[in-house]
Amino acid sequence: MAYRVIQWATGNIGQRALAASIRHPDLEVVGLRVYGADKLGVDAGVIADAEITTGVLATDDVDALVALDADCVLYMPSRLDLDELCRLLASGKNVVSTCSELLWAHHALPGEQVEQLERACGEGGVSLFATGSSPGFISEVLPIAVLLLERRVDRVVIEEFANMSQRPSPKLIFDVMGFGREPGPVDERRAHHMRFNFGPPLEALAERVGIPVDRVEARAVVAATTRRVTIAAGEIDEGRVAAQRTIVAAMDGDRERLVFQATWYCSTELDHDWHLGETGWRVTVEGDAPLKIDIAFPVDLDHLASVTPGLTAHPAVNAVIPVCEARPGLVTSADLGVIVPRFA
Repeated sequence: MAYRVIQWATGNIGQRALAASIRHPDLEVVGLRVYGADKLGVDAGVIADAEITTGVLATDDVDALVALDADCVLYMPSRLDLDELCRLLASGKNVVSTCSELLWAHHALPGEQVEQLERACGEGGVSLFATGSSPGFISEVLPIAVLLLERRVDRVVIEEFANMSQRPSPKLIFDVMGFGREPGPVDERRAHHMRFNFGPPLEALAERVGIPVDRVEARAVVAATTRRVTIAAGEIDEGRVAAQRTIVAAMDGDRERLVFQATWYCSTELDHDWHLGETGWRVTVEGDAPLKIDIAFPVDLDHLASVTPGLTAHPAVNAVIPVCEARPGLVTSADLGVIVPRFA
């Protein structure tokens, strides 16, 4: 039996999910929602760069897609539209999403929005699940796996590293991310954004494994380069911001129990003594069986942007069948258990 899938949005992650769904042995793409006029009427296989013609043409007709017979929607817009999402659920379609606010929605969203989603799931008799890579795999799947080796846990630290030196986008590096500026107070919105994305997964992880936490804190700091450096996006003068670190910590009193720490850097020569890992993750467990696990991406930095969307898209595609077979309602990785991907 093939599960009928609608792909909703075709940005970097959505396009990768579309291609993976087309190639999946147990999925059939039957609908495609796009937002750009240049994609309207284009075959899904062309948009996915999948070298195949599917006969499914891209559309922006939401009513038609809501009416379409499908088992699941891979919902990946740049911004969550709660009413639109509820229409899809109420129409009898399961939804797998990469919208970060839907991960552990009971922790992340106001109660009335959670109730709205639950009602829509109940009306359609379907499930809603959110996943991804970060948050997602690195904040809930891998930690649960490594904690199987422990019987006492003092602290878990999840570090994410991104070497931005080869990103050839001055607008992203300098205008959006703020590299190259004079060091000074960091915009509080950065810490708030990370707290919003990673606080709920940390709280949920603590709840699942029985680690007491009473609040989540977030802060952001920067480091300056100790010499002038040349990167793909341009020049960063000595004494200017060349690295940024944001820390989200689930606290028990004055103790950090679960920590997510993201470090983006354009130079390794800094005025702070920071550990800078390769682009990827490090998970450190402080407990009765201490662990340190490094996960790096064996890809040249200038090709990394063509690979990383799959890290977020593929967990969603792999979750389609388990979500279609799950109980109705908002479900999490705790409900689904281990998701086993199928390749043939």
